[in-house]
Amino acid sequence: MQAFSPIPDSQSATPRPLPYATTPLLTTARRYDLDWLRIFAILILLFYHTGMIYVSWGWHIQSRETSPVFEDVMMWLHRWRMPLLFFISGAGTYFALRKRPYASYAGERFQRLFIPLVFGMFVIVPPQIYFEWLFRGRFSGSFADFYPHVFEFQPYQDGGKGGAFSWHHLWFVAYLFLYSLLSIPFFRFLKSAPGERFMDRIERLVEKPGGALGFVIILLISQLVLKPFFPHETHALINDWAYFVKNLLLFWFGYVLVSRPQFAGILSSQRRIFLFSTLACTIYFYARTAYVNRHPELEYSALWAFFSGINSDCLIWFSVLMSVAYGFRYLNKNRPILPYLTEAVYPFYILHQTVIVAIGFYVLEYSQSGIYSGFLVISFSALITCAVIYWFLIRPFKLTRLLFGLK
Repeated sequence: MQAFSPIPDSQSATPRPLPYATTPLLTTARRYDLDWLRIFAILILLFYHTGMIYVSWGWHIQSRETSPVFEDVMMWLHRWRMPLLFFISGAGTYFALRKRPYASYAGERFQRLFIPLVFGMFVIVPPQIYFEWLFRGRFSGSFADFYPHVFEFQPYQDGGKGGAFSWHHLWFVAYLFLYSLLSIPFFRFLKSAPGERFMDRIERLVEKPGGALGFVIILLISQLVLKPFFPHETHALINDWAYFVKNLLLFWFGYVLVSRPQFAGILSSQRRIFLFSTLACTIYFYARTAYVNRHPELEYSALWAFFSGINSDCLIWFSVLMSVAYGFRYLNKNRPILPYLTEAVYPFYILHQTVIVAIGFYVLEYSQSGIYSGFLVISFSALITCAVIYWFLIRPFKLTRLLFGLK
């Protein structure tokens, strides 16, 4: 069974003699590690979004009780989960472009990303807004009474304000669609003679111990230029250019660092460097958080914010490298269930937040569950519900496969 996902297939190039073949896994025809990492990241995303119900940051529905433990864990996960998915998306794009011309690739991206995005904005996302309006007391009717508000095309605003038109968590699909099209000139360049010479210089950098860590300089420059004008992540495109560019760069990094088969072995051989770099940034991150909690006036210090931003971007990139390096070393293995999981993961992503909000609404309204029991009930109920919807309502039918981005 062929596997499909929102990210192009992770098929590797025909193997050639590699100077860094430190493991026989380099000879595999498919990068199974990227499939597994994508599955793990999206599965963690389900628990992350359930955890959003029980933190103090504000979300679509909110428990009166919050968990500082959840907040501590989720602050780190926020800097790892989506950057890793954009990196893997870029990696998959390299393999996709080996098998089809650019025009065909653009058409495939339209089918796999744009159609599910539009479908999601009119079918999948509105129930989230409906339950949020119910939860906040803004609306008291049925979903049928609510649904016409979607066609007023008034943009949603945080806190349930504004209208009922939004892409909510499908911002990832929207951004990925734009990255796929906007990046075609860059990918064409990399296949040119000057692009090959550029890649030769990249290879010499990556060969150096910890050399791939240097990619973070590009991330830092982009944020130093754009963050003063766009300081917050909005996922709304038009006022989100710092975050947009950061993830675009991660998308490109994924493409570049799989474009030569030997890179996998090189990065894997340096995995401990990436691990210790990630640990160092993590220690600074939590120490800084604890210190600011004691001295909240530092939150308004420009210098403190500057160094915190640098550490945050370093943590993002170093943790992605660590995941990819260890993933290639330990996860580049096929299993009978992998094709099924790889196909299911995209519809699962599209569905998961709506299912969480719907189940979470009823748990908060009609249950006396505490933080941890409520978290477990919502998480595993959402997991089972998404699996059942995919298996019985999406997977068997051509129309639903099209609407959820499957072939």
